[in-house]
Amino acid sequence: QVELVESGGGLVQAGGSLRLSCAASGRIQSIKTMSWDRQAPGKQRELVARISSGGSTNYADSVKGRFTISRDNAKNTVYLQMNSLKPEDTAVYFCSAGDYSGGYYYALGWGQGTQVTVSS
Repeated sequence: QVELVESGGGLVQAGGSLRLSCAASGRIQSIKTMSWDRQAPGKQRELVARISSGGSTNYADSVKGRFTISRDNAKNTVYLQMNSLKPEDTAVYFCSAGDYSGGYYYALGWGQGTQVTVSS
């Protein structure tokens, strides 16, 4: 079992920045990949960014060039720096930690979510 606690959400004007943090505890030795997803009202949850234990990253096209995912393995923490925020970035952001099996990512745990609201 992996427990995850997010922080850093809030209300920001369009064009502003926020930094989300997510700290992992529990079976952290099982964690290889950490991920940020988001879910806007009435929409499906979608992947925002993912980072491997070696630092390889991938991003949703909608956030490329604006968001940066990073991790501090010593602190078991993943970050999401969000710049040039747009109203369409408004969502609940969730972090997860897990691994890949057969080419598919599976989560060992999810955070409770943190609200990000971007006003126009």
